Amino acid sequence: MTARLCHFRDDSRGVTIIEFAMAAPVLIVLLLGIFDLSHMAYVSAALHGAVQRAARDSAIESADTATQDAYIEKLVRQAAPGATVTTQRKSYYDFADIERPEAWNDKNNNGVCDNSESYTDENKNGQWDADVGKSGNGGANDVVVYTVTVTYEPMFPIPGLYGSSDKRTLSASAVRKNQPFALQGSRGSAAGTCS
Repeated sequence: MTARLCHFRDDSRGVTIIEFAMAAPVLIVLLLGIFDLSHMAYVSAALHGAVQRAARDSAIESADTATQDAYIEKLVRQAAPGATVTTQRKSYYDFADIERPEAWNDKNNNGVCDNSESYTDENKNGQWDADVGKSGNGGANDVVVYTVTVTYEPMFPIPGLYGSSDKRTLSASAVRKNQPFALQGSRGSAAGTCS
């Protein structure tokens, strides 16, 4: 019996298969992770480049924002087939207005226009807004924040690694000032009362 045990202990045939069976899952997951991150970096680079170009091309007087949005969608879908692309443009009078609330008299100091506090309707939409920006590409000399969000299925999914959802979401933004092709519109000055 001892001789047989010594024989099995000294026999190294089949060790390579066992070592490969132990190392292969780790190696495969590592490679899939590298491929997934590389693909995500590629989609991100394509998205950021397309957004910069579309924002620049949208800043001229004859800009067609629908064409620019379609350009981004086409370019992103070449890198990530079946991706969902959503775009948003918000225009502001000046760079200092980005994500600024409309002016109001905050009597109760709670940071929200309520309890019959008065406000100035700067974006002319008839209500107080926590962000003074208007949807759309704005007009001459306006500042536009252009944001594109892409959601796509990964080419190299690793089940369970990212939780319940295997979808990836990337976002890119660009800020541009429209060319002064006309006189810039004025801010609103009508007063209102918050409810």
